[in-house]
Amino acid sequence: MSGPAPKERRRADCSGPPGRPFWTGRRREALAGYLFVAPQLIGSAVFVLLPLILVFWYSLHEWNVLAGSFEFTGTDNYDQLLNDPSLPGVLTATAVFSVGLVLLNLSLALWLALMLNRRLAGTTFFRTVFFSPVVVSLVAWTIVWRFLLQENGGVNGLLDVFGMTGPNWLRGEFTAMLSVIVVQVFKNVGLNMVLFLAALQGVPRELYEAATMDGAGRWTRFVRITVPMISPTILLTSIITVVGSLQVFAQIDVLTSGGPGTSTTVLVYYLYQQAFQFHHFGYGATLSVLLFAIVFVLTFVQWQLRKKWVFHEQ
Repeated sequence: MSGPAPKERRRADCSGPPGRPFWTGRRREALAGYLFVAPQLIGSAVFVLLPLILVFWYSLHEWNVLAGSFEFTGTDNYDQLLNDPSLPGVLTATAVFSVGLVLLNLSLALWLALMLNRRLAGTTFFRTVFFSPVVVSLVAWTIVWRFLLQENGGVNGLLDVFGMTGPNWLRGEFTAMLSVIVVQVFKNVGLNMVLFLAALQGVPRELYEAATMDGAGRWTRFVRITVPMISPTILLTSIITVVGSLQVFAQIDVLTSGGPGTSTTVLVYYLYQQAFQFHHFGYGATLSVLLFAIVFVLTFVQWQLRKKWVFHEQ
């Protein structure tokens, strides 16, 4: 007695149990899902994962583009990183810039959102005004502020109207860092303001009405209702702002070029100097690994701390 032909046996193996087609609805949905996410996965692999691997590989080499040399040096660049006398000052400037930017940006964005969440005349106009810098070219925005912050620029001209004499903002160590922070805050505060506005409009009015009937004041309603209800948005904006503050470059390059001295030389600008001005590409890659480690640790800490204060995670 002979069995089914080989072609029929292969067809039976591929179609699964008798009477059940291979391409079931669940498998077709799974395939459609994989096809939809495939462009994002391929893009992340090519433009995120592969560069990360290459940067780590380059950090183990001494790469001189002008001489055309590419020599494996092991951990020499990491030894240089640990003994770099300029690095403490660079990390201090980076921390000052990040803390100042995050505190000013988030507090100002939340205050603007609270003010513009009221049903008053002109709120749409002011929302547009505060959001408009977000869509302006970053370099053009910074160049305009560089002229305004000159010793005889528009800012000191405005102070002169009130009888005050302003400093040369971009030439003092304290005022230069302060200027860079303020310029960056005004550039992106509108984005966080819009996110806070969207979150505030999702808070149920019944909660405020019930709290008011119980005698809760404005500050109590803000702390006990507003902050918990928009805490997921606060988490999102804080992560975005912290990561963005550690990647600042164009503002530093256009406004101060890292000066005066090294007072505004943040980590990304120092990386740029080492790689593209001094042609130490291997050490520049090592600084990139350090920057990635800092961003990863800060983001991980923020994500873990969400369980302590984000309302929907409790």
